[in-house]
Amino acid sequence: MTDDLVSLHVWRVPRQAVGSAMLRMAFARRHLEARRHLSGVRFGRFLGTGTGSTFGPGDTDLTRWAAITVSDRPVRFPTWEKIAVKQVRVDLEPLVSRGEWGGRSPFRATGRRPDGMVLALTRARLRPSRALRFWRAVPAVAREVAAAPGLLARFGVGEAPIGWQGTVSVWRGAADLTAFAYRQPEHRAVIARTPADRWYAEELFARFAVLDISGDRTVLGWTADEEERTTR
Repeated sequence: MTDDLVSLHVWRVPRQAVGSAMLRMAFARRHLEARRHLSGVRFGRFLGTGTGSTFGPGDTDLTRWAAITVSDRPVRFPTWEKIAVKQVRVDLEPLVSRGEWGGRSPFRATGRRPDGMVLALTRARLRPSRALRFWRAVPAVAREVAAAPGLLARFGVGEAPIGWQGTVSVWRGAADLTAFAYRQPEHRAVIARTPADRWYAEELFARFAVLDISGDRTVLGWTADEEERTTR
């Protein structure tokens, strides 16, 4: 274990509060560690989200917003809690982390083998000249994710509407995530094409053990059917 507290914060806002949420994003400092009232935050980003249906630029979900933080103490966001109708926080232990985010490696991986739920986070800054080719490859992978055994929740994330893309997915266990990553043909094909196609100017992949989920899991896209499937 590291001393870092890594948390994913996700808020669901009512449609009448979408304008307020967008203003918060527009005027917020994207780098949360620069905000004086968030002492103890060593890394953080505000994120827009998508439904997870296509993971493309047309997938935006304006009623759900998120933040990822690395800190030495629990972090709260009262201004977001004020407008949210539902919220959830997922506390995480970094197991594996490869790549950079804004020129930094924010997650200190423990290398531990987990025995419970895991969360996968991908994040990339697309090269503008390669973005269209990338988005053409994504829908087939999104369909594979939706049908993957052991998937509990998924949605897209992004720091900007275009070109700063990412995904969050929660899995019943590490074996389910590994099976999807390396055995599904469309996903394997995208991985194989990545070095030659050079889609990304910067990329990061991280795998986490889920330590705790507090709040309403449905904000993550969790469904009753998926939850029931994990208990069989």
